[in-house]
Amino acid sequence: MQTFAELYIDGGWVEPVGSGTIDVVNASTEEVMGSIPEGSAEDVNRAVAAAKAAFDGWSITSPKERAGYVQAIAEGLAARQQEIAETITGEVGMPIFLSQLIQAGLPQAIAGSYVGIADSFEWEEQIGNSLVVKEPIGVVGAITPWNYPLHQIVAKVAPALVAGCTIVLKPSEVAPLNAFILAEIIDSAGLPAGVFNLVSGTGPVVGEAIASHPDVDMVSFTGSTRAGQRVGELGAQTIKRVALELGGKSANILLPGLEGAELEKAARAAVGSAFLNSGQTCTAFTRLLVPRAKEQEILDIVKDEVETTYTIGDPAAGAGRLGPLISDVQRDRVRDFIRTGESEGATLVTGGADAPDDLPTGYYVKPTVFAGVTQDMTIAQEEIFGPVLSVLAYDDVDEAVAIANDTRYGLSGGVWGADAEEAKDVARRVRTGQLEINGGAFNPLAPFGGFKQSGNGRELGPYGLEEFLQTKSMQL
Repeated sequence: MQTFAELYIDGGWVEPVGSGTIDVVNASTEEVMGSIPEGSAEDVNRAVAAAKAAFDGWSITSPKERAGYVQAIAEGLAARQQEIAETITGEVGMPIFLSQLIQAGLPQAIAGSYVGIADSFEWEEQIGNSLVVKEPIGVVGAITPWNYPLHQIVAKVAPALVAGCTIVLKPSEVAPLNAFILAEIIDSAGLPAGVFNLVSGTGPVVGEAIASHPDVDMVSFTGSTRAGQRVGELGAQTIKRVALELGGKSANILLPGLEGAELEKAARAAVGSAFLNSGQTCTAFTRLLVPRAKEQEILDIVKDEVETTYTIGDPAAGAGRLGPLISDVQRDRVRDFIRTGESEGATLVTGGADAPDDLPTGYYVKPTVFAGVTQDMTIAQEEIFGPVLSVLAYDDVDEAVAIANDTRYGLSGGVWGADAEEAKDVARRVRTGQLEINGGAFNPLAPFGGFKQSGNGRELGPYGLEEFLQTKSMQL
């Protein structure tokens, strides 16, 4: 049991105003694995006041000094990597070998990247008789999700600190224990009091108090589109900057020129692109667009890949590639989507809504593939956030692009082609924030964010730093 009874405010651990607590449930065992304080609006007020008071001193420190603290945080994350991986495997259900690489390893890399970025970033430039300077925006409210909990926190906290901002963090109450580990690391790093503050609690209470607070200058939110709309509404009341990283329904286009081994490689990779973290990934390529003439060939490969490689099992033991979903609510929601797919006429290729026979405990869902999916079906339009892949056939490339763009989302996507230049040309036509060409690897230094209702603003790399800065011109 990991029990945290206090919040981290103004450089120390403090008692919350209220006495409520929130249990954290292990996704595999359905047992309580820890608890956190249920913070209140009054706790947010205390945290924002501390952040506001700390801003003047912190904002005038040098980027090099600020980067030094972020380096210390990166080193602290590395020292506790195994503990972090095990904690998030319990909270979220990602298999332990993947948690070590992604849930624990990626935050270290992100934090470390901002040390170099701080050194190379152009903090000021001369334009004619004007000195143009980049300054921190102020107090930042960071509201983060549960699927990649520590990664999403560090992707906001590290650049905000390097920018010279102070922070009030509200982690997801579903997977919050890792945020308390981060607060311990930050405390050990000796960050000045009030620069970083942690208030745990629910979205309707703590999240809304942060988003609507008049002394919060910016809110950076990652989560569902519906919740993002609410954050945007509240932020607009005080004209604060609002950065939103929201949902996705990303398309993966296999172009007609693929043949033989190239086609098989693309089809097998498509499964991994859809099912990472049991499909609980905002960038998951959950729509696979295939040439109609090759649909059955691709379906045979996909079915084999799912049934032989993407097995489900106990994530703590590394027993499969897929662990459980985050909660009973999410498990039931995904199963309902599967039933809807069947009722609307899609063809079930593998998987289904029934519980796995050999896993009676835990929030498991069978990896599921549908064929015969059309654009008007619910499973082709809604973000399911589970291991469900919809295969849609197209007759020509223009139709493939039209299908890819026929959604309110625009976060990610992929294009596979025998000709890399053709694949890039098609990718340019897809209205989404990032695309993988022939399985190009994720780049933590490249800008990350969405088009349309997938949000606004960018995270990661220099673009992620820019989000937390204001631009000032001084005429000389």
